[in-house]
Amino acid sequence: MPGGFGGGGFDDFGFGGGGGFGGGAPKPDPALANYKFWDHMKDFKTTIKIPPHNLKFDETYFIKLLAGSISLMKDEKKRIVDSIPKLRQEQVDELIKILEEEKEKFIELSPKHAAQLKKLEDEHKQDWKDIEIMYEQDSKKKQEQTQVDDIKKQLGL
Repeated sequence: MPGGFGGGGFDDFGFGGGGGFGGGAPKPDPALANYKFWDHMKDFKTTIKIPPHNLKFDETYFIKLLAGSISLMKDEKKRIVDSIPKLRQEQVDELIKILEEEKEKFIELSPKHAAQLKKLEDEHKQDWKDIEIMYEQDSKKKQEQTQVDDIKKQLGL
């Protein structure tokens, strides 16, 4: 998986290569003793729906993988959801595979890098909430425009 999403890959987060975040072994935080990457996704629920498409995949699982990704930025995640109807089956299958690999890699790293991973998960959790709000606002705008169009029709405009 050369480069990963956004041109970087796992080294973008300081994993691998040069000794991790700031070099040296991080001090274990007792509050994070039981931390495991992805655990917060067990009860994941979202308001985001994938647009209609002709592909075969588990949409709920896909959205969960996408929401839990810490290598994709907010705008990239939204762009992926929006582009699903334009993608080929092979592209979606490959994307799922890459997201699964990312998840597994970070699960492996969680014992050594709990604090950093938890921080990234928290940031991306908030990003997903922001994406949900963006979709809600888009939906409200469309509803309002539909109402305006209906009133114009009634008035003969």
